[in-house]
Amino acid sequence: MRALEDTGYSAIRIDQKEHNNKIDDEIIAEIKKSKFLVADFTGHRGGVYFEAGFAMGLKKPVIWTYRKDHLDSLHFDTRQYSHIIWETEDELYEKLLNRIQATIE
Repeated sequence: MRALEDTGYSAIRIDQKEHNNKIDDEIIAEIKKSKFLVADFTGHRGGVYFEAGFAMGLKKPVIWTYRKDHLDSLHFDTRQYSHIIWETEDELYEKLLNRIQATIE
């Protein structure tokens, strides 16, 4: 993710990391090491709810994102959080860059 790199951070995707452990163990280990979590809820991938909840339990900031064309299906459990609503990758970049700078730095 360009916005992470431009603020001095790097994204970790467990599905792209070589390891021999259980996937959940890798996710937990990486979240524990992270300063914050970017969670995109577009499409309701179940793992993102687990990851965001775990990060919250560790008192790590979660940056919530959701693509605008799916907004009508945003789950009620996350509606209370300030989501970055985006339409294009360029818009996500700008908004995410600003949110990281406002929240983390």
